Amino acid sequence: MTDPAKTWTRDEAQGIYDLPFMELLFQAQTVHRENFDPNRVQMSRLLSIKTGGCAEDCSYCSQSARNGSTLPASKLIEVQRVLSEARKARDAGATRYCMGAAWREPKERDMDALVAMVEGVKALGMESCMTLGMLEDNQVVRLKGAGLDYYNHNIDTSERYYPEVITTRTFADRIDTLNRVREAGIKVCSGGILGMGEESQDRIDMLVSLANLTEPPESVPINMLMPQADTPLADATPIDPIEFVRVIALARIMMPKSHVRLSAGRTEMSDEMQAMCFFAGANSIFVGDTLLTAENPENDADMTLFAKLGIQPMEAHEHSTKDAPKHLDAAE
Repeated sequence: MTDPAKTWTRDEAQGIYDLPFMELLFQAQTVHRENFDPNRVQMSRLLSIKTGGCAEDCSYCSQSARNGSTLPASKLIEVQRVLSEARKARDAGATRYCMGAAWREPKERDMDALVAMVEGVKALGMESCMTLGMLEDNQVVRLKGAGLDYYNHNIDTSERYYPEVITTRTFADRIDTLNRVREAGIKVCSGGILGMGEESQDRIDMLVSLANLTEPPESVPINMLMPQADTPLADATPIDPIEFVRVIALARIMMPKSHVRLSAGRTEMSDEMQAMCFFAGANSIFVGDTLLTAENPENDADMTLFAKLGIQPMEAHEHSTKDAPKHLDAAE
């Protein structure tokens, strides 16, 4: 069994990544079964609470005001609208509600509304997650006090390749934000994007950086780039599906107790590719037809796929095999 406290070297991770594909999948599934029910997947819903006009220049993002995108900027949406959407998501089976704002960092004038959103989502019996960019210490404290469960802040890629994708914020800035959130006692959600022109070594190094944080992220979203019009990566070459599955498997082995989320890009994946990702250790998805500004499979399509594969959604606050309701335990 993989030691979750292990410090990984690049060579160790590379050696696992380069295993024959079937051996890699076998090892990943073995680790997965030691920590999770292999037939249960956590469902999250993501809502853009403030869209467009972001001051960052992330090359993949249609919400950047710097990279040529024509997406109009919106204001922070009303708290009651967020909670109405959260209620619908809960009733459709989502157990975690994620709220994302296109900001470099939130302004103080927005904090009261953000706190109210977190408190409202928690009152619905859901886990709460936010992605708001960089945070000041006092903002972290306020979000923690409101009951925020997770904070998402992706590192996106390796430290080496990062300047090729983003220049308005450093890789170290990202790590500092993750450390600040962790020190406050909020769970960390952090992953990256594949298919931005990076090399396999960058994908491996990204996972090494995540696994070697003080504590690995509790949630690790792995996104497949969905090229957006009017962005520098609009014509990026898609990542090979087998290479994508390799990254999922490596993430599972290196971070055995984390939820590995199959995130953006699922509309471009066949059922068979998604099934391989689940076998390789992915056990979380976003549901709903939109992820911020990108398309996502509709709920009916996900439930049809789950039925084919014999997968059942995790229940609220279920995080491992021991948390699963007894009547749904895989051993029975």
